[in-house]
Parts: sequence; C-alpha cells; structure tokens
Amino acid sequence: MSKVDQEYEKVAKQISYNVANKVLPMDKLPETLQEAYEGLFKELVEDNANAFANAWEALPGSAQKLMPKAEFHGFYIANAWMQLSRVAQEIADSADSEEEMNNNEYDGVFGRLAEQSLKECIRKLKKARTDRSMFNSFKQVMSA
Repeated sequence: MSKVDQEYEKVAKQISYNVANKVLPMDKLPETLQEAYEGLFKELVEDNANAFANAWEALPGSAQKLMPKAEFHGFYIANAWMQLSRVAQEIADSADSEEEMNNNEYDGVFGRLAEQSLKECIRKLKKARTDRSMFNSFKQVMSA
C-alpha cells in the first residue's frame, strides 16, 4: 500500500492525532518531536512493507466491521508513536551522555516497536468484538 489516497491519509492522521493527543499534548511538542511524529506517520501510513495491510486482511470480517480501515490505521500509528516516545525517553534517561546513547545498539528498535504495537492493536480490535467496554474505549480515545 505504498500510495494511499489523500482522504484515507487525512482520516488516519486525524485519528492518530486524536489518540496521541490524549496522552501527549501534540500542539505543545517541540519541533524536533513534531518532525519525528510526522516522519513516523509518513512511514507507517505508506506501509511499504505491507505489515498493516496484511494484518488488516488477516482480521476476521467481524473485526474489520467495527471501524473503517483508515481509522484503525490511525489508531495503530498513534499507539506506535506513544510506545516509541516512551522507549526513547527511557533510553535518554538511562544514558549518561549523548555519546553513550550513540554507542549503544538501538538498531531495529523502531521496527520491533511498530510490530509489537500492530500486534497489540489487532488483539484489542479482535477483543472489542465481544467486549463492549473495549469497543467504547476505542471510540472514546479516537474522538477529538
């Protein structure tokens, strides 16, 4: 799904922003973090490795019917952003210096986090089919 249409991207971005904004005030992010978010969003919405598209297609129809694909994509992106932000903060807090941070091996951390986030989101969506409170929390966190 390397090229998404503008409407799909707009919906995914709005949902992602709404969800992330519940945890991190997105309008108050420093410019560097805003750029990091935009880069993450672009990479995950383009889904060049088809990880999201394959996971979505593998979902039972009953799970797909709970919400539009673009909305769920935005939810997943926000979830990945929050996990990445948390881990980045932990790495920064544990390193005594920027040099020490650069010397440690963090290659592949982003990919693993995105994959874990996708699995977690898929699990939650499947559970929301029979758990009304889970479904309602999806809707609540996705709203503006």
